[in-house]
Amino acid sequence: MTDKPKQLPSGKAICLVAPGNLASTPRIIKAADALSSAGFNVHVVAGRTFGLADKFDAAILAQANWSCERIAFNRGVFGLGHRIERKVARWLLRHRPTSHGLSTRAHHAGITTLAKAAARHRAALYYGHGGVAGLTIAAQAAQRTNAIYGFDAEDWHEEENTFVQTDSAEHSAVHNLLRSQLNKTAFITCASPRIAEAYAQKYGVAPTCVLNVFPRSYAPLTRTAVPQPTAEQPAIFYWFSQTIGEGRGLEQFIATSAYMRTPVELHLRGFVSDSVRTDFQKLAEAAGRPNLLHFLPPASPVEMIRLAAGSHLGLSLEQNLPRNRDLCLTNKIFTYLLAGVPVLMTPTTAQRELAAKLGSASFLLDGSNDQANAAMIDDWLAKDITTAAQAAWKLGHECYNWDFEQSKLVDAVARALPHNKLNRD
Repeated sequence: MTDKPKQLPSGKAICLVAPGNLASTPRIIKAADALSSAGFNVHVVAGRTFGLADKFDAAILAQANWSCERIAFNRGVFGLGHRIERKVARWLLRHRPTSHGLSTRAHHAGITTLAKAAARHRAALYYGHGGVAGLTIAAQAAQRTNAIYGFDAEDWHEEENTFVQTDSAEHSAVHNLLRSQLNKTAFITCASPRIAEAYAQKYGVAPTCVLNVFPRSYAPLTRTAVPQPTAEQPAIFYWFSQTIGEGRGLEQFIATSAYMRTPVELHLRGFVSDSVRTDFQKLAEAAGRPNLLHFLPPASPVEMIRLAAGSHLGLSLEQNLPRNRDLCLTNKIFTYLLAGVPVLMTPTTAQRELAAKLGSASFLLDGSNDQANAAMIDDWLAKDITTAAQAAWKLGHECYNWDFEQSKLVDAVARALPHNKLNRD
């Protein structure tokens, strides 16, 4: 099941690929917009794996100045066949852990289907997003068409999550695909300096750091003034993700709220299961904050800055383990800054380094000491918070935004293309 693709102009083109929905892969949207605006002929091939995100994909495509084909490779009889093939490949890979072919089939069910779709559009360059599957789709499409490929390494995929670290088949697949494909890329982009450094050290590549920032056009025209918290006016803390779940630092903040003097509300935006909602509510009640949690509906990536505006603090609660979380700088931080919202961060390696640059627009929690963290937050909220909000707004609009950052990507693509002669219709 696929969307009907728009007709591409003749000549060379760039094809961006991702295994998941567009709305689940904000970086591919920004990359497609930037490259198209720079004059390149851009086409996107993406998966349709999450039905609830379809309406957000449709809204994105209604505004896009590039063509797109979305493929529901995981549905129907063919989807069942892909899943069976993957299950068998995962079993075999445990006995043949160095096999590249098994690694491809074991890692993701849609790689071959999406690679064939991308290859039909015969681009000069394929640019993979959405993890190791995106890299492999781009590599396969490039091989089929005698083209080159690049990769957006948004995360440190070697230690991205506990599944990669503990499941032998997944660990082998990820390691094999990265080892065999990274050194053949024409260019690599990464989402934080620390992630770029990790890839350089392990694989001898030279990634370009392209931060997880957003266009200024996504932001409100003016900064939303936020009233000083009082007994009648709770402080509003904001957090968002595609999916609200455990292990994202939210449990720690709920525990910290038990020791705070300031009335507080925690607004959580994203898809949430009934079981997670219930578990989090039990934690809030145990902390003596039965009215703490406010669950908000998911929204398109292009709306996130506007929806974050008006909060007192935005939360970026990354953990030190797995290692990827210690190295990453997520789009949450830069969403908050562009909305004029100061950022409350956990002291991971990457976030500590960034906090030193953000100054009064951010501050770090004190490890896992809930009482100390609560006192720190109370003291911050008792001060004039307008100065911090103004600092966040200024940083977002003058430094940390896609209007500036996109030139790094456009330059990397231009340098990678053969003779720099990609068609710029």
